Amino acid sequence: MAYKINKDECIGCGSCAANCPVSCISQGEDGKYEINADECIECGSCKGVCPVDAPKDPSGN
Repeated sequence: MAYKINKDECIGCGSCAANCPVSCISQGEDGKYEINADECIECGSCKGVCPVDAPKDPSGN
């Protein structure tokens, strides 16, 4: 399972997308970011750079 961004926590800063090694994170129309689950390699780089801990790993952490 891929990482998922909690949109209630996302502040739209773009740090996650800028640091994703496979470029699977994009900004939605609402300004919040989302992860393409089919492309995510579960590396955790998005979680490591997010200032508000919006990306959640497959276990929900």
